[in-house]
Amino acid sequence: MSNLIISELAIYPVKSMRQIQLKKSLIDMGGLKHDRRWMVVDAKGVMLTQRKLAHLCLIQPELINPESDCSLLLHAPDMAEIKVSVPDGAAMQKVKIWQDEVYACDGGDEVARWLSQFLAITCRLDYFPDNEIRIIDQTYARPGDHTAFSDGFPILLTTQASLDDLNSRMNEMIPMARFRPNIVVSGGEAFAEDHWKTLKVNDIVLRVVKPCSRCVIPSLDIINAERGSEPTKTLITYRKLNNKVIFGQNSIADGNGVIETGVSVEVIAQS
Repeated sequence: MSNLIISELAIYPVKSMRQIQLKKSLIDMGGLKHDRRWMVVDAKGVMLTQRKLAHLCLIQPELINPESDCSLLLHAPDMAEIKVSVPDGAAMQKVKIWQDEVYACDGGDEVARWLSQFLAITCRLDYFPDNEIRIIDQTYARPGDHTAFSDGFPILLTTQASLDDLNSRMNEMIPMARFRPNIVVSGGEAFAEDHWKTLKVNDIVLRVVKPCSRCVIPSLDIINAERGSEPTKTLITYRKLNNKVIFGQNSIADGNGVIETGVSVEVIAQS
């Protein structure tokens, strides 16, 4: 097997907004630090994502002081930037993400007005507090495994070889950011990750627990928020499993530590 290394790391502090690329990050069972701790919700507290609001992909979050907390600056076209501090927890509401309901902290009226103006829908921004627990589907996880506002699992892992294979089959090349991974591994064969079960990065063990079934989000151009037919049109021809289109692997970290680009990835168990 070719040498495997971590070539990219990324977090998405606000679900469905743009990524922040990193050289290194703290990681634990809940994923990379600050990943998907915020979520835009509608007037009823139900999650809003790029599936419904394509222009979410145009908002760029920036961490103000990532060493201390997940306070943000939000940038969007034709909008003044806005600062969003981590709420004190005084205003809590129940929010819904897929079939799960959790308690979250409301981010305040100012950012709610800002988002509502840009997205042209009444909405609010909520924060996943440190003391809230959202348990992962126990079909694939262990007791105690948890996540914040990710779709279902704390870490999405993809490989550069698989993207290269996909791009070689299409007339247009798409960037990895369209798939919204946390960890990108380079080296090895295309779709070798289909067979990975356990990986080791430094002293961190990653359990690869479930293939990632893809929705329409990768078909959204993150530069202009326009929807297209690719890569779904091509993926459906050769990456279907149980009638779902697959790209990437959902993963969970055992233990905690620091993960960084350039370090080796060891496959210690595979199918």
